[in-house]
Amino acid sequence: MTDVADGTLAELAGWQRALRAQFPIVTAHPDLVYLDSAATAQKPRAVLDAVHDYLTTSNANAGRGSYPWANATTSLVEDARERVKRFLGDPEPERSSVHFTSGTTEGLRTVARDWLPDLLADGDEIVVPFHDHQANLSPWLEARDLLARQGVAVRVRELPYQAASGDYDPAALARITGPRTRFVAATHVHHVYGADMNVHRVREAVGPDVAICLDAAQSVGHLPVSLAGLDVDFLVFSGHKALALPGTGAVWARRRHGPDFRPGGWRGTPNTAGIASLVAALDWLEEAGTDRVERWTVALTSLLTDGLSRMEGTYEVLGCRTSLAAGSPVQRRRSLVSFRHRGIDAQDLGFVLFSHGFMVRSDGHCQAGRGGGGAGDGSVRVSLHIHNTPEEMERLLATLASLQ
Repeated sequence: MTDVADGTLAELAGWQRALRAQFPIVTAHPDLVYLDSAATAQKPRAVLDAVHDYLTTSNANAGRGSYPWANATTSLVEDARERVKRFLGDPEPERSSVHFTSGTTEGLRTVARDWLPDLLADGDEIVVPFHDHQANLSPWLEARDLLARQGVAVRVRELPYQAASGDYDPAALARITGPRTRFVAATHVHHVYGADMNVHRVREAVGPDVAICLDAAQSVGHLPVSLAGLDVDFLVFSGHKALALPGTGAVWARRRHGPDFRPGGWRGTPNTAGIASLVAALDWLEEAGTDRVERWTVALTSLLTDGLSRMEGTYEVLGCRTSLAAGSPVQRRRSLVSFRHRGIDAQDLGFVLFSHGFMVRSDGHCQAGRGGGGAGDGSVRVSLHIHNTPEEMERLLATLASLQ
């Protein structure tokens, strides 16, 4: 383990113990180690209490009544929109909007279905990632097909990647960007490789006039997210990956390129309990400090990747190879690591790890365009959050070492 990671874990140990104690499901099962936070995060007591308080004091429908409980719920939803903006560091909240969804997948599909078609004309081009999460590819292809049925031909180009690092390739992106390029979809943190995809370089490559939609499912709630530094037009995330309840997410939209974003169709009853949980989760994360959350999980990830690199004959770690070395000059993984055993199927390895008390994900991780060094036939993904500990990583590494 690097001296930097060692120092971080020692410095933040007391802070982390206090936060870990606030996760009832974690403290109730000390024999189990939850390592699947990229799929859904566990919930601290403050989030559970906020939902219980809402449901037992003012549960009602939003925007459909004038009695006190309905008014309180309406205020909850409206105030939550502003809370999301503040948490994301929105530099111009008066020029943006927040719309609640069931999660990132629905949010991206809403942008693709209700906004993108009005932006595009015959002959326009969009650039989308073919090797990120399937949810950040399928909606854009569906929008292309919808427009094709209306006689509008839109060209879909693949967002280029760097072969060595797995990061986006800004030089190659600049070469394929032209006057008909209207839209780019990108990912903030890759859900298989754990890499920050350096979205600011995407903006530099395409210039100021192209709309960018960012999938932030693996960054919001795991590290500081500042819209001031990202320079995107849409940011979409899932609440349930950011310590809130399932069925909760949001689309942040900036009024800059194309038409205003207004989700189409009749909007039914919002997930008010989920929105209450999201507000509580953002409050909890802000008080804990997302910068410290990131430092802790990156240090744990370094502990894991450093250990796996010493077992390279047995395990293949997916993604950038350079980042595996102790003292690497490039960024370390952000809270998740995917790897394969060279002799044991990923699904079988997942079962073996659970027999030792570890809950991991072992499949293709919903990665689009598998192959080319990606999730391929499957891999084990370990994804961390603030309740995980160095002792859990050491125990996991010892178990993996026993399988060499």
